[in-house]
Amino acid sequence: MPDLHPSDALTSPWRAGLLCRCPRCGQGPLFAGLLTVAPVCKVCGLDLAAQDSGDGPAVFVILVLGALVVGLALAVELIFAPPLWLHMVLWPPVILVGAVALLRPFKATLIAFQYRHRLAGLGS
Repeated sequence: MPDLHPSDALTSPWRAGLLCRCPRCGQGPLFAGLLTVAPVCKVCGLDLAAQDSGDGPAVFVILVLGALVVGLALAVELIFAPPLWLHMVLWPPVILVGAVALLRPFKATLIAFQYRHRLAGLGS
């Protein structure tokens, strides 16, 4: 039988993920660093060391950010027709900032959904 916490049924994986909070209580911070998952939740005591998202968040960020940047680059090219060097200066910082900004919430959301589905699967 899984170790259930009173807030397990109340915490939305989307909310916990987007706010980068504990997947069980939704209150404690999920990260101890930029992308380092905290060893334990400071609020509910959930062992977060066992939570692993693997390469999933990076794949989702690549797909989402790639589609967004390609669309924006095409729009800029069609509307303004800037020289090629301007594209080479403009898009790498956008990609770098976008990747760093999206990795935390994507990783947190994936961990929250993994926690939710493991919890649901443990009772059967």
